[in-house]
Amino acid sequence: MSIEKAIVGGGCFWCVEAVFNEVKGVHSAISGYAGGARPKPSYEQVCTGASGHAEVVEISYDNTQLSYAEILAIFFAIHDPTTLNRQGNDAGTQYRSVIYYINAAQEAEARAFVAGLEADKVYGRPVVTEISPAPAFYPAEEYHQRYFARNPGQGYCQIVVAPKLAKFRQKFAEMRKG
Repeated sequence: MSIEKAIVGGGCFWCVEAVFNEVKGVHSAISGYAGGARPKPSYEQVCTGASGHAEVVEISYDNTQLSYAEILAIFFAIHDPTTLNRQGNDAGTQYRSVIYYINAAQEAEARAFVAGLEADKVYGRPVVTEISPAPAFYPAEEYHQRYFARNPGQGYCQIVVAPKLAKFRQKFAEMRKG
């Protein structure tokens, strides 16, 4: 077993984290912040957009069970990578589509994956996902961790998170835990 990390942001971290916590081979999916100037930002600071951070998820996974390419496939299937600084009604730089690569291999794979999406005209619009070196990652406050699992009946969870989770479950059924 070899544990690797990936950091992605596709809008609200509750959605991304809920999906990746169900993926076979994922040991943890931690909601957090990355890409801004302020060390250890709070949720309130990130929400203003002034800190420059994106809501992201740090995924720790067993690369003998799950490949980086599979992580990218899931990531691009569960969010809209063609909307700049927005996912649905969530707008602002903190909701940008972003891949923070850990090493040169991840960078090359992410760039090739996006190039393939563009060549195949998968979305019909340009992919605006930022691909940058991994900056410092700051875990979000505890109440954000496993938010959907703890609050499935909450309005935002029902309207936004649940449909993304359902889409993942349908499209990637063979990749689900248990």
